[in-house]
Amino acid sequence: MEGKAVVDNSSLKALLERLSVFWWEVDEQWHLLERGGGAFADLLTAQRFLDHLRQEMSSPRRSLEDGRCRVQFDGRTFDVRSPQAESQGQDCTRGLAVEADAQPAGGRQYAAFAEFADFAPAPAFIRDRAGCYLWANHSYAHLYGTTPEQVVGSHIEDLDSPSDAAQFRALDQEILSRGKPVRHNLSYHRSDGSTGQAAGHRFPAQENGQTCVAGIYVDITEHARAMNQRREAEENLRALRDHSGLPCALLSVNGRIEQAGTATAELFRTSLSDLVGRRAHTLLAATPDLRELRLAWEGLISRRIRRVETSAVLVDSQGRQRRAQLHLATVSRSAGRAAHVWAVVTHQSLAHEAHPPLTAAQIRILSLLAEGSTNSEIATSLRLSRQAIDYHLSRLRGLLGAATRPALVARAYVLGILSPGAWPPRPATTAHPLT
Repeated sequence: MEGKAVVDNSSLKALLERLSVFWWEVDEQWHLLERGGGAFADLLTAQRFLDHLRQEMSSPRRSLEDGRCRVQFDGRTFDVRSPQAESQGQDCTRGLAVEADAQPAGGRQYAAFAEFADFAPAPAFIRDRAGCYLWANHSYAHLYGTTPEQVVGSHIEDLDSPSDAAQFRALDQEILSRGKPVRHNLSYHRSDGSTGQAAGHRFPAQENGQTCVAGIYVDITEHARAMNQRREAEENLRALRDHSGLPCALLSVNGRIEQAGTATAELFRTSLSDLVGRRAHTLLAATPDLRELRLAWEGLISRRIRRVETSAVLVDSQGRQRRAQLHLATVSRSAGRAAHVWAVVTHQSLAHEAHPPLTAAQIRILSLLAEGSTNSEIATSLRLSRQAIDYHLSRLRGLLGAATRPALVARAYVLGILSPGAWPPRPATTAHPLT
Protein backbone atom coordinates (compact mmCIF):
# COMPACT_ATOMS: atom_id res chain seq x y z
CA MET A 1 0.00 0.00 0.00
CA GLU A 2 1.57 3.28 -1.04
CA GLY A 3 1.76 6.19 1.41
CA LYS A 4 0.53 8.60 -1.25
CA ALA A 5 -2.60 6.57 -1.86
CA VAL A 6 -3.34 6.53 1.89
CA VAL A 7 -2.96 10.27 2.31
CA ASP A 8 -5.01 11.19 -0.74
CA ASN A 9 -7.96 8.81 -0.23
CA SER A 10 -10.45 10.00 2.39
CA SER A 11 -12.22 6.62 2.61
CA LEU A 12 -8.92 4.91 3.42
CA LYS A 13 -8.19 7.52 6.09
CA ALA A 14 -11.39 6.64 7.92
CA LEU A 15 -10.70 2.91 7.62
CA LEU A 16 -7.10 3.15 8.85
CA GLU A 17 -8.18 4.99 12.00
CA ARG A 18 -9.42 1.60 13.27
CA LEU A 19 -6.25 -0.34 12.39
CA SER A 20 -2.86 -0.60 14.07
CA VAL A 21 -1.12 1.40 11.35
CA PHE A 22 0.38 4.86 11.15
CA TRP A 23 0.71 7.05 8.08
CA TRP A 24 2.33 10.45 7.98
CA GLU A 25 3.43 13.42 5.95
CA VAL A 26 6.38 15.51 7.21
CA ASP A 27 8.38 18.48 5.97
CA GLU A 28 12.12 18.52 5.32
CA GLN A 29 12.81 18.87 9.08
CA TRP A 30 10.51 15.89 9.79
CA HIS A 31 7.87 18.04 11.45
CA LEU A 32 4.42 16.49 11.15
CA LEU A 33 2.15 18.06 8.56
CA GLU A 34 -0.53 15.36 8.56
CA ARG A 35 -0.97 11.96 10.20
CA GLY A 36 -3.53 9.20 10.71
CA GLY A 37 -4.15 5.58 11.62
CA GLY A 38 -4.87 3.88 14.92
CA ALA A 39 -1.37 2.86 15.98
CA PHE A 40 -0.69 5.88 18.23
CA ALA A 41 -3.18 7.56 20.52
CA ASP A 42 -1.60 11.03 20.67
CA LEU A 43 0.54 13.43 18.68
CA LEU A 44 3.49 13.25 21.10
CA THR A 45 3.86 9.47 20.64
CA ALA A 46 3.57 9.84 16.87
CA GLN A 47 6.33 12.47 16.81
CA ARG A 48 8.54 10.30 19.06
CA PHE A 49 8.09 7.43 16.61
CA LEU A 50 9.13 9.63 13.69
CA ASP A 51 12.19 10.91 15.59
CA HIS A 52 13.14 7.32 16.36
CA LEU A 53 12.57 6.30 12.74
CA ARG A 54 14.69 9.16 11.46
CA GLN A 55 17.52 8.11 13.76
CA GLU A 56 17.22 4.51 12.57
CA MET A 57 17.32 5.59 8.92
CA SER A 58 20.50 7.59 9.45
CA SER A 59 22.31 4.62 10.99
CA PRO A 60 24.99 3.20 8.66
CA ARG A 61 24.16 -0.27 9.95
CA ARG A 62 20.60 -0.04 8.69
CA SER A 63 20.14 -1.87 5.36
CA LEU A 64 17.02 -1.29 3.28
CA GLU A 65 15.43 -3.86 1.03
CA ASP A 66 13.13 -2.40 -1.65
CA GLY A 67 12.76 0.72 0.50
CA ARG A 68 11.29 -1.25 3.43
CA CYS A 69 12.54 -1.98 6.94
CA ARG A 70 11.39 -3.27 10.34
CA VAL A 71 11.62 -0.95 13.36
CA GLN A 72 11.26 -1.63 17.11
CA PHE A 73 9.52 1.13 19.08
CA ASP A 74 8.20 1.06 22.67
CA GLY A 75 8.22 -2.74 22.67
CA ARG A 76 6.26 -2.91 19.40
CA THR A 77 7.42 -3.99 15.92
CA PHE A 78 6.50 -2.01 12.80
CA ASP A 79 6.98 -2.79 9.12
CA VAL A 80 7.85 0.58 7.56
CA ARG A 81 7.80 1.70 3.96
CA SER A 82 10.92 3.90 3.89
CA PRO A 83 9.98 7.39 2.70
CA GLN A 84 13.58 8.26 1.81
CA ALA A 85 13.61 5.61 -0.89
CA GLU A 86 11.05 7.36 -3.11
CA SER A 87 10.68 11.00 -2.00
CA GLN A 88 14.09 12.53 -2.78
CA GLY A 89 13.93 16.17 -3.84
CA GLN A 90 10.33 16.75 -2.67
CA ASP A 91 9.20 19.40 -0.17
CA CYS A 92 7.35 16.82 1.90
CA THR A 93 7.77 13.14 2.70
CA ARG A 94 5.08 10.49 3.13
CA GLY A 95 5.30 7.09 4.73
CA LEU A 96 3.39 4.16 6.18
CA ALA A 97 4.06 1.88 9.17
CA VAL A 98 2.08 -1.31 9.97
CA GLU A 99 2.41 -3.02 13.34
CA ALA A 100 3.76 -6.44 12.44
CA ASP A 101 2.61 -8.44 15.45
CA ALA A 102 -0.73 -6.77 16.09
CA GLN A 103 -3.66 -9.18 16.28
CA PRO A 104 -7.27 -8.46 17.24
CA ALA A 105 -9.03 -10.25 20.05
CA GLY A 106 -8.91 -13.98 19.57
CA GLY A 107 -5.43 -13.94 18.02
CA ARG A 108 -6.60 -13.70 14.40
CA GLN A 109 -3.82 -14.10 11.86
CA TYR A 110 -3.08 -11.87 8.86
CA ALA A 111 -4.73 -8.90 10.62
CA ALA A 112 -2.97 -6.13 8.69
CA PHE A 113 -4.40 -7.35 5.39
CA ALA A 114 -7.56 -9.01 6.66
CA GLU A 115 -8.92 -6.08 8.65
CA PHE A 116 -8.40 -3.89 5.64
CA ALA A 117 -9.95 -6.19 3.02
CA ASP A 118 -12.35 -8.40 4.97
CA PHE A 119 -15.52 -6.54 4.04
CA ALA A 120 -14.25 -4.84 0.89
CA PRO A 121 -16.35 -5.41 -2.26
CA ALA A 122 -13.21 -6.62 -4.05
CA PRO A 123 -12.39 -10.36 -3.63
CA ALA A 124 -9.07 -10.86 -1.79
CA PHE A 125 -7.06 -13.87 -0.61
CA ILE A 126 -3.73 -15.12 0.78
CA ARG A 127 -2.26 -18.49 -0.31
CA ASP A 128 0.95 -20.26 0.66
CA ARG A 129 3.49 -21.72 -1.76
CA ALA A 130 1.57 -24.99 -1.93
CA GLY A 131 -1.59 -23.23 -3.13
CA CYS A 132 -3.37 -23.65 0.22
CA TYR A 133 -5.64 -20.78 1.29
CA LEU A 134 -4.52 -19.11 4.51
CA TRP A 135 -7.16 -16.37 4.39
CA ALA A 136 -9.98 -15.12 2.14
CA ASN A 137 -12.52 -12.35 2.53
CA HIS A 138 -16.28 -12.61 2.15
CA SER A 139 -16.28 -11.31 -1.43
CA TYR A 140 -13.80 -13.97 -2.52
CA ALA A 141 -15.77 -16.76 -0.83
CA HIS A 142 -18.96 -15.47 -2.45
CA LEU A 143 -17.45 -16.16 -5.89
CA TYR A 144 -17.56 -19.87 -4.99
CA GLY A 145 -20.89 -19.76 -3.20
CA THR A 146 -19.38 -20.49 0.22
CA THR A 147 -17.93 -18.78 3.32
CA PRO A 148 -14.37 -17.69 4.16
CA GLU A 149 -14.16 -20.44 6.81
CA GLN A 150 -14.77 -23.06 4.12
CA VAL A 151 -12.17 -21.56 1.80
CA VAL A 152 -9.36 -21.46 4.38
CA GLY A 153 -7.45 -24.76 4.39
CA SER A 154 -8.57 -25.79 0.90
CA HIS A 155 -6.33 -25.79 -2.16
CA ILE A 156 -6.77 -24.13 -5.54
CA GLU A 157 -7.86 -27.39 -7.16
CA ASP A 158 -10.60 -27.81 -4.54
CA LEU A 159 -12.36 -24.66 -5.76
CA ASP A 160 -11.42 -24.18 -9.42
CA SER A 161 -11.52 -26.21 -12.59
CA PRO A 162 -8.25 -27.87 -13.67
CA SER A 163 -7.61 -25.27 -16.38
CA ASP A 164 -8.26 -22.35 -14.02
CA ALA A 165 -6.21 -23.95 -11.24
CA ALA A 166 -3.24 -24.39 -13.58
CA GLN A 167 -3.51 -20.75 -14.63
CA PHE A 168 -3.67 -19.51 -11.03
CA ARG A 169 -0.74 -21.67 -9.90
CA ALA A 170 1.36 -20.32 -12.77
CA LEU A 171 0.53 -16.76 -11.69
CA ASP A 172 1.45 -17.60 -8.08
CA GLN A 173 4.77 -19.02 -9.20
CA GLU A 174 5.49 -15.89 -11.22
CA ILE A 175 4.92 -13.74 -8.13
CA LEU A 176 7.11 -15.95 -5.94
CA SER A 177 9.96 -16.06 -8.47
CA ARG A 178 9.91 -12.35 -9.32
CA GLY A 179 9.18 -11.11 -5.80
CA LYS A 180 7.27 -8.15 -7.21
CA PRO A 181 3.59 -7.24 -7.58
CA VAL A 182 1.90 -7.94 -10.90
CA ARG A 183 -1.16 -6.17 -12.21
CA HIS A 184 -3.14 -8.12 -14.77
CA ASN A 185 -6.53 -9.24 -16.12
CA LEU A 186 -7.62 -12.85 -16.07
CA SER A 187 -10.52 -15.04 -17.14
CA TYR A 188 -12.13 -17.54 -14.80
CA HIS A 189 -15.14 -19.83 -14.64
CA ARG A 190 -17.93 -18.82 -12.30
CA SER A 191 -19.80 -21.23 -10.08
CA ASP A 192 -22.75 -21.11 -12.50
CA GLY A 193 -20.52 -22.19 -15.40
CA SER A 194 -20.30 -18.80 -17.08
CA THR A 195 -16.99 -17.11 -17.85
CA GLY A 196 -15.98 -14.07 -15.83
CA GLN A 197 -13.32 -11.40 -16.20
CA ALA A 198 -11.34 -9.92 -13.30
CA ALA A 199 -8.70 -7.21 -12.97
CA GLY A 200 -6.42 -6.69 -10.01
CA HIS A 201 -3.07 -7.14 -8.31
CA ARG A 202 -1.24 -10.22 -7.10
CA PHE A 203 1.77 -9.62 -4.86
CA PRO A 204 4.17 -11.34 -2.43
CA ALA A 205 3.25 -11.15 1.28
CA GLN A 206 5.31 -12.15 4.31
CA GLU A 207 3.18 -14.15 6.75
CA ASN A 208 4.50 -16.23 9.66
CA GLY A 209 8.04 -16.17 8.31
CA GLN A 210 7.13 -17.46 4.85
CA THR A 211 6.58 -15.75 1.53
CA CYS A 212 2.98 -16.17 0.41
CA VAL A 213 0.91 -14.85 -2.46
CA ALA A 214 -1.83 -12.30 -1.83
CA GLY A 215 -4.28 -10.97 -4.36
CA ILE A 216 -7.15 -8.53 -4.63
CA TYR A 217 -9.39 -8.29 -7.70
CA VAL A 218 -12.37 -6.48 -9.12
CA ASP A 219 -14.88 -8.33 -11.27
CA ILE A 220 -15.06 -6.54 -14.63
CA THR A 221 -17.26 -9.08 -16.41
CA GLU A 222 -20.11 -6.65 -17.06
CA HIS A 223 -17.70 -3.88 -17.99
CA ALA A 224 -15.86 -6.16 -20.43
CA ARG A 225 -19.18 -7.29 -21.92
CA ALA A 226 -20.27 -3.66 -22.35
CA MET A 227 -16.95 -2.79 -24.00
CA ASN A 228 -17.30 -5.74 -26.39
CA GLN A 229 -20.82 -4.67 -27.26
CA ARG A 230 -19.58 -1.16 -27.88
CA ARG A 231 -16.78 -2.41 -30.14
CA GLU A 232 -19.27 -4.52 -32.08
CA ALA A 233 -21.61 -1.55 -32.44
CA GLU A 234 -18.75 0.61 -33.69
CA GLU A 235 -17.71 -2.07 -36.19
CA ASN A 236 -21.30 -2.36 -37.44
CA LEU A 237 -21.53 1.40 -37.72
CA ARG A 238 -18.30 1.55 -39.70
CA ALA A 239 -19.59 -1.17 -42.02
CA LEU A 240 -22.84 0.76 -42.49
CA ARG A 241 -20.90 3.97 -43.08
CA ASP A 242 -18.45 2.48 -45.59
CA HIS A 243 -20.44 -0.22 -47.41
CA SER A 244 -24.15 0.65 -47.29
CA GLY A 245 -23.94 3.11 -50.20
CA LEU A 246 -25.75 5.76 -48.13
CA PRO A 247 -23.90 9.08 -47.93
CA CYS A 248 -23.41 9.77 -44.21
CA ALA A 249 -21.16 11.81 -41.94
CA LEU A 250 -20.50 12.26 -38.23
CA LEU A 251 -20.51 15.96 -37.33
CA SER A 252 -19.14 17.68 -34.25
CA VAL A 253 -21.33 20.14 -32.34
CA ASN A 254 -19.72 23.02 -34.22
CA GLY A 255 -20.59 21.40 -37.55
CA ARG A 256 -17.20 19.99 -38.50
CA ILE A 257 -17.06 16.64 -40.35
CA GLU A 258 -15.22 14.08 -38.18
CA GLN A 259 -16.11 10.91 -40.08
CA ALA A 260 -17.60 10.23 -43.50
CA GLY A 261 -18.25 7.30 -45.79
CA THR A 262 -16.94 6.78 -49.29
CA ALA A 263 -20.44 7.40 -50.68
CA THR A 264 -20.33 10.87 -49.11
CA ALA A 265 -17.05 11.68 -50.83
CA GLU A 266 -18.52 10.49 -54.13
CA LEU A 267 -21.62 12.64 -53.59
CA PHE A 268 -19.48 15.78 -53.27
CA ARG A 269 -17.01 14.63 -55.95
CA THR A 270 -14.01 14.90 -53.63
CA SER A 271 -11.72 12.68 -51.55
CA LEU A 272 -12.32 11.59 -47.97
CA SER A 273 -9.14 13.33 -46.85
CA ASP A 274 -10.45 16.64 -48.22
CA LEU A 275 -13.90 16.06 -46.73
CA VAL A 276 -12.95 15.12 -43.14
CA GLY A 277 -12.24 18.22 -41.09
CA ARG A 278 -14.31 20.50 -43.31
CA ARG A 279 -17.16 22.63 -41.94
CA ALA A 280 -20.46 21.19 -43.16
CA HIS A 281 -22.04 24.56 -43.96
CA THR A 282 -19.49 25.07 -46.76
CA LEU A 283 -21.20 22.19 -48.60
CA LEU A 284 -24.65 23.83 -48.55
CA ALA A 285 -26.14 26.26 -51.04
CA ALA A 286 -27.47 29.56 -49.69
CA THR A 287 -31.18 28.83 -50.09
CA PRO A 288 -34.11 30.27 -48.09
CA ASP A 289 -34.65 26.97 -46.24
CA LEU A 290 -31.22 27.20 -44.53
CA ARG A 291 -32.87 29.04 -41.66
CA GLU A 292 -35.08 26.03 -40.89
CA LEU A 293 -32.01 23.79 -41.05
CA ARG A 294 -30.17 26.00 -38.54
CA LEU A 295 -33.14 25.89 -36.16
CA ALA A 296 -33.25 22.11 -36.43
CA TRP A 297 -29.50 21.93 -35.74
CA GLU A 298 -29.81 24.07 -32.61
CA GLY A 299 -32.61 21.82 -31.38
CA LEU A 300 -30.43 18.75 -31.89
CA ILE A 301 -27.35 20.19 -30.15
CA SER A 302 -29.39 21.32 -27.14
CA ARG A 303 -31.17 17.92 -27.20
CA ARG A 304 -34.62 19.47 -27.30
CA ILE A 305 -35.08 17.00 -30.16
CA ARG A 306 -33.20 13.74 -30.81
CA ARG A 307 -33.69 13.41 -34.57
CA VAL A 308 -35.14 15.35 -37.46
CA GLU A 309 -35.81 14.88 -41.17
CA THR A 310 -35.19 17.91 -43.33
CA SER A 311 -33.80 18.88 -46.71
CA ALA A 312 -31.05 21.08 -48.06
CA VAL A 313 -29.35 21.91 -51.34
CA LEU A 314 -25.87 20.38 -51.47
CA VAL A 315 -23.02 21.80 -53.54
CA ASP A 316 -20.27 19.51 -54.86
CA SER A 317 -16.67 20.41 -55.71
CA GLN A 318 -17.69 21.31 -59.27
CA GLY A 319 -20.31 23.78 -58.10
CA ARG A 320 -23.21 21.54 -59.16
CA GLN A 321 -26.21 21.42 -56.86
CA ARG A 322 -28.72 18.80 -55.81
CA ARG A 323 -31.47 18.82 -53.25
CA ALA A 324 -31.14 16.06 -50.69
CA GLN A 325 -33.31 14.65 -47.94
CA LEU A 326 -31.34 14.62 -44.65
CA HIS A 327 -31.86 12.50 -41.55
CA LEU A 328 -30.09 14.04 -38.54
CA ALA A 329 -29.76 12.19 -35.22
CA THR A 330 -27.86 13.07 -32.05
CA VAL A 331 -25.11 11.02 -30.42
CA SER A 332 -24.71 11.63 -26.69
CA ARG A 333 -23.07 10.02 -23.65
CA SER A 334 -24.71 12.20 -21.02
CA ALA A 335 -27.88 14.09 -20.24
CA GLY A 336 -26.34 17.40 -21.34
CA ARG A 337 -25.59 18.74 -24.79
CA ALA A 338 -25.19 16.36 -27.69
CA ALA A 339 -21.64 15.20 -28.44
CA HIS A 340 -22.10 14.56 -32.17
CA VAL A 341 -24.74 14.44 -34.88
CA TRP A 342 -25.05 11.76 -37.58
CA ALA A 343 -26.24 13.08 -40.94
CA VAL A 344 -27.54 10.59 -43.52
CA VAL A 345 -28.71 11.40 -47.05
CA THR A 346 -31.69 9.20 -47.99
CA HIS A 347 -32.97 10.84 -51.19
CA GLN A 348 -31.32 13.18 -53.62
CA SER A 349 -32.07 14.81 -56.93
CA LEU A 350 -29.78 14.70 -59.95
CA ALA A 351 -26.85 17.09 -59.91
CA HIS A 352 -27.51 20.30 -61.82
CA GLU A 353 -26.18 23.75 -62.37
CA ALA A 354 -27.49 26.40 -60.02
CA HIS A 355 -30.76 27.94 -61.18
CA PRO A 356 -32.31 31.29 -60.29
CA PRO A 357 -34.40 31.29 -57.10
CA LEU A 358 -38.13 30.83 -57.62
CA THR A 359 -41.00 32.58 -55.90
CA ALA A 360 -43.52 30.69 -53.76
CA ALA A 361 -46.14 31.22 -56.50
CA GLN A 362 -43.87 29.78 -59.17
CA ILE A 363 -43.12 26.67 -57.07
CA ARG A 364 -46.83 26.20 -56.39
CA ILE A 365 -47.57 26.44 -60.14
CA LEU A 366 -44.97 23.72 -60.80
CA SER A 367 -46.61 21.48 -58.13
CA LEU A 368 -50.07 21.87 -59.71
CA LEU A 369 -48.63 21.38 -63.18
CA ALA A 370 -46.99 18.10 -62.05
CA GLU A 371 -50.35 17.00 -60.65
CA GLY A 372 -51.88 17.35 -64.10
CA SER A 373 -53.87 20.57 -63.64
CA THR A 374 -54.74 22.70 -66.64
CA ASN A 375 -53.92 26.41 -66.85
CA SER A 376 -57.51 27.29 -65.96
CA GLU A 377 -57.48 24.94 -62.92
CA ILE A 378 -54.17 26.41 -61.77
CA ALA A 379 -55.58 29.94 -62.11
CA THR A 380 -58.66 29.00 -60.10
CA SER A 381 -56.58 27.28 -57.36
CA LEU A 382 -54.26 30.26 -56.98
CA ARG A 383 -56.99 32.88 -57.54
CA LEU A 384 -55.04 34.39 -60.39
CA SER A 385 -56.07 35.32 -63.93
CA ARG A 386 -55.47 33.00 -66.85
CA GLN A 387 -53.12 35.63 -68.30
CA ALA A 388 -51.05 35.66 -65.07
CA ILE A 389 -50.65 31.87 -65.22
CA ASP A 390 -49.60 32.06 -68.88
CA TYR A 391 -47.01 34.67 -67.94
CA HIS A 392 -45.62 32.59 -65.05
CA LEU A 393 -45.37 29.46 -67.21
CA SER A 394 -43.54 31.40 -69.94
CA ARG A 395 -41.18 32.82 -67.31
CA LEU A 396 -40.55 29.35 -65.81
CA ARG A 397 -39.74 27.88 -69.25
CA GLY A 398 -37.01 30.48 -69.61
CA LEU A 399 -35.66 30.11 -66.06
CA LEU A 400 -35.49 26.31 -66.16
CA GLY A 401 -34.63 25.86 -69.82
CA ALA A 402 -37.71 23.76 -70.63
CA ALA A 403 -39.75 24.31 -73.83
CA THR A 404 -42.88 22.30 -72.93
CA ARG A 405 -45.12 21.57 -69.95
CA PRO A 406 -43.79 17.98 -69.51
CA ALA A 407 -40.24 19.31 -69.71
CA LEU A 408 -41.04 21.85 -67.00
CA VAL A 409 -42.26 19.07 -64.68
CA ALA A 410 -39.23 16.92 -65.43
CA ARG A 411 -36.85 19.81 -64.77
CA ALA A 412 -38.64 20.61 -61.50
CA TYR A 413 -37.88 17.08 -60.23
CA VAL A 414 -34.37 16.91 -61.65
CA LEU A 415 -33.44 20.27 -60.11
CA GLY A 416 -34.81 19.22 -56.73
CA ILE A 417 -37.59 21.81 -56.70
CA LEU A 418 -40.27 19.13 -56.22
CA SER A 419 -39.93 16.19 -53.86
CA PRO A 420 -39.62 12.86 -55.73
CA GLY A 421 -41.12 10.94 -52.80
CA ALA A 422 -44.35 12.89 -52.30
CA TRP A 423 -47.80 12.68 -53.89
CA PRO A 424 -49.65 14.87 -54.58
CA PRO A 425 -46.60 16.81 -55.76
CA ARG A 426 -45.08 19.06 -53.14
CA PRO A 427 -42.07 21.36 -52.97
CA ALA A 428 -38.98 19.49 -51.73
CA THR A 429 -38.64 21.88 -48.78
CA THR A 430 -42.04 20.75 -47.39
CA ALA A 431 -41.83 17.05 -48.16
CA HIS A 432 -41.75 16.18 -44.43
CA PRO A 433 -43.78 17.73 -41.63
CA LEU A 434 -40.69 18.15 -39.38
CA THR A 435 -38.84 20.35 -41.85
